Amino acid sequence: MNNAGAAVFQEVREGPVGVVCGKGNNGGDGYVVARLALAAGHETQVVLLAEPSEITGDAAIFLGVYRKMGGAVTVAVTPEAARAAVAALASCRVLVDALLGTGAKGSVCEPMRAAIAAWPAVFTVAVDVPSGLNADTGVPDEVCIRADVTVTLHAAKPGFLASRAAPYLGRLVVADIGIPGVCEEDSRWEQRSGEVDSFE
Repeated sequence: MNNAGAAVFQEVREGPVGVVCGKGNNGGDGYVVARLALAAGHETQVVLLAEPSEITGDAAIFLGVYRKMGGAVTVAVTPEAARAAVAALASCRVLVDALLGTGAKGSVCEPMRAAIAAWPAVFTVAVDVPSGLNADTGVPDEVCIRADVTVTLHAAKPGFLASRAAPYLGRLVVADIGIPGVCEEDSRWEQRSGEVDSFE
């Protein structure tokens, strides 16, 4: 997660920086970006579309680090609050979309839907996949982030090859975050697991 956030931060050239986060690991990557932006001296604002108590695992650790550094967090759990909080980021120079990752399926739900609909016309960096874009098919939802840059993690997603995905991806950056090649294919992983078992 730290590697992922650091890769995304490479595309953040100036501040103020706004980072809009969901409650999953995509949001966790966003907290890393926010921490690095704050450490670099940029005015930084996180909009969290979940209750802080819902954030768990590594994402909770990185949210906690950002807050301990004095980072500002606006919690917005209703469509109305999400709409207002995201619209208020219009004065930022860079926005980071850390709402929804590759695990998101089906239509975008509230309050994410309201947040995406209210997204200001600000230079936007998407974490792994623009929120609202199906990473497998490249089909955008009725609301979908139009990123200027998408920093996708480890490998381009299958849906990115679809022509309809291009307007939402912007410039595509594939970031190496340290995932071993053996993890790419189930057959290679099963073979490696068998080799490890044989030594036991």
